[in-house]
Amino acid sequence: MAAASATTASATAASATEGPRIVWNEKQRRFETEDKEAYIEYVLVNDGKVMDILHTYVPRSKRGLGMASHLCVAAFDHAKSHSMSIIPTCSYVSDTFLPRNPSWNPLVSEELKSSM
Repeated sequence: MAAASATTASATAASATEGPRIVWNEKQRRFETEDKEAYIEYVLVNDGKVMDILHTYVPRSKRGLGMASHLCVAAFDHAKSHSMSIIPTCSYVSDTFLPRNPSWNPLVSEELKSSM
């Protein structure tokens, strides 16, 4: 019985560290939480080869929990797996997420890098 409780506790701890489940809403061009309250919006440019991230929104009730970062990771993972580059138009992405997570910088559009 103690082993079952330990397994349940481990599973609960693991799910807590995984963060919220983010889903891709292709029709609305955004990645969002399952409840659709927090999201990151984008447009595709250059024949779908570049994802321009326009806006990140997290409601007040969910701020400070790393939600925006989870949304960014979902978008960047998607871009990486589809051989896309990213234009970080959204100020959260350019000013906060990328400086805190420089490992994602290689996905930033080369055209954008050359104009900096």
